[in-house]
Amino acid sequence: MDFKLVSSFKPTGDQPQAIEKLTDLIKSGSKHQTLLGVTGSGKTFTMGNVIANLNRPTLVISHNKTLAGQLYQELRDFFPENAVCYFVSYYDYYQPEAYIPQSDTYIEKETEVNDEIDKLRLSATANLLSRKDVIVVASVSCIYNIGSPVEFGKFMLELKPGVKIDRQSLMLRLTDLQYSRNDYGFKRSTFRTRGDSIDLFPAYSDNGIRIELKNNIINKISEFSPLTGDIIAELGVAVIYPAKHFMTSPDNYDSVFANIRKDLAIRIKKLKDEDRILEAKRIEQRTNYDLQMIRELGYVNGIENYSRYFDGRKPGDPPYSLINYFQQSDPNFLTIVDESHITIPQIRGMYNGDQARKKMLIDYGFRLPSALDNRPLRFDEFMQKVNQITYVSATPNDFELSLSIENNAVVEQLIRPTGLIDPKIIVKPTKGQIEDLIVEILKRVKKNQRVLITTLTKRMSEDLSNYLAERDIKVSYLHSDVHTLDRQDVLDKFREAKYDVLIGINLLREGLDIPEVSLVAILDADKEGFLRSKTALIQTMGRAARNVDSEVIMYAEVVTKSMESAISEVKRRRKIQLRYNVDHNITPTTIQKEIRKRLVEREIKDDSIDFMLELSKKDVVLPDEIEKIIKKLTLEMRQAAKELDFGTAMLLRDHIRNLKSR
Repeated sequence: MDFKLVSSFKPTGDQPQAIEKLTDLIKSGSKHQTLLGVTGSGKTFTMGNVIANLNRPTLVISHNKTLAGQLYQELRDFFPENAVCYFVSYYDYYQPEAYIPQSDTYIEKETEVNDEIDKLRLSATANLLSRKDVIVVASVSCIYNIGSPVEFGKFMLELKPGVKIDRQSLMLRLTDLQYSRNDYGFKRSTFRTRGDSIDLFPAYSDNGIRIELKNNIINKISEFSPLTGDIIAELGVAVIYPAKHFMTSPDNYDSVFANIRKDLAIRIKKLKDEDRILEAKRIEQRTNYDLQMIRELGYVNGIENYSRYFDGRKPGDPPYSLINYFQQSDPNFLTIVDESHITIPQIRGMYNGDQARKKMLIDYGFRLPSALDNRPLRFDEFMQKVNQITYVSATPNDFELSLSIENNAVVEQLIRPTGLIDPKIIVKPTKGQIEDLIVEILKRVKKNQRVLITTLTKRMSEDLSNYLAERDIKVSYLHSDVHTLDRQDVLDKFREAKYDVLIGINLLREGLDIPEVSLVAILDADKEGFLRSKTALIQTMGRAARNVDSEVIMYAEVVTKSMESAISEVKRRRKIQLRYNVDHNITPTTIQKEIRKRLVEREIKDDSIDFMLELSKKDVVLPDEIEKIIKKLTLEMRQAAKELDFGTAMLLRDHIRNLKSR
């Protein structure tokens, strides 16, 4: 199926020339091109048109989950008939395996996997192996090892009516695909039996598959709703993919285990030669235990550390990542790097941090040296694997500009379709800044407009939120401690005027598409550094550029070089935009944008901490409810302890213990 862009809008302003130039550049084989587009100029719409013109599978990389979620929603709306997928880290909580030799402390890997995001990840890889009209919006987790697409594809199970297979063999085959039998708690990655029928809940889907057998022959295959049981459609064929990305075939165990034991023997000898008997014994016990678990269950926690052996890779070879699934789908796929000035450095920095942690585990006998090959891609490997890259940013770095300038491939998009111009900038002294800020906030509240405030620290954002709340201002904060899927809820409430003010640090810097914001206030604007650099200031100011009354207030004692450069660039853009409006007789208007459906639909009431605590006090709680409550309370307990709120943490701990003892 071809990509089909659905929108009530048509390219306007300088979008048509940007779409045409980018399409021509990519068709001509240009490896690197940059879209320099101001905030609110419709860069995502331009990207969508380019994708539709070129009709290739497309990887869109964003530097954080919130922006990836927003891009996913926008592209999903533009391409309702195509496969638009979301691929980010699936951990609500992640403590990587580590060892601290100074205190002889081993920290076991501990994770809280978000089932909804896990489903979306598996859906992305399954779509890439089964169709061509796929867009995947990903965070930089797309460069991490997820196992071979060839091995993942080998485990694919294709079923059709008329195929001969007995019930027991089918259940064993599903178990090989890492699905577990659960006749009472039907959920993703499980199957249940009903007479001669088997109901499967695929790990990557919202609907179940019912396989009806008669005389050891598949009689009928249906798609049904797991909630109501209603049949949605009868299927002529059902393609079932594994429930996990890391898959191991029992047929390869003997050869793979022989290679692992060979490397284990070499490692044990080396440690003993260095008179490190404890480390030698540790790695021997741990590796043998892992191999036994893999042989018995086909899986073990940390199996990815042995992925090199199962994938057939040589030491030092790059791991298999999401990009390999794109190569499997179409070697001519597109790559779009959103907010490239941040995303590219983030991709560049992932490898070294991962290697430093793994090396410590290897040195002290917790992992074999092969664990180093379970890693993110190095930057040079990433650049070699992607086919053609389009960098998208309002403030591209010298790196992407230098690569694009070589081919005359820098495309500017400075005109907004609405005629909106970049905001006015006012610099005010820091003395009395909070009281002045309150006056400015109240002006906007009267007009039903919103205010964004950026601070330098989490503590300051929370303290300022509390202070403004005491002044009867509806306020919330948004920073990295707010859970991934909760961030979009905060933004939706902000747009709905349940909050008038949103305070944050770096999450408010780019990508947020909130037309109700008419004022951006930047506290400590003169504190030179990453958060107050020229790039950061331009990006932050751009948050106000979707409203006709847009203003930016910088609170500072001096005008720094970064401030001066940022103000100068915004004035340059304003001049071009104003001239365009006069020439085309355009009167600017505030963007009108509906609040999109949530990224993942959730029952907010059933997810609240108060509801969980009340539920935990019930005399009768179902097993699946207990599991959900424990997971939620554990996350809240850790968060409370992290914030030194030990009273709340102890209360939550007691509730968890009570639930576990039932």
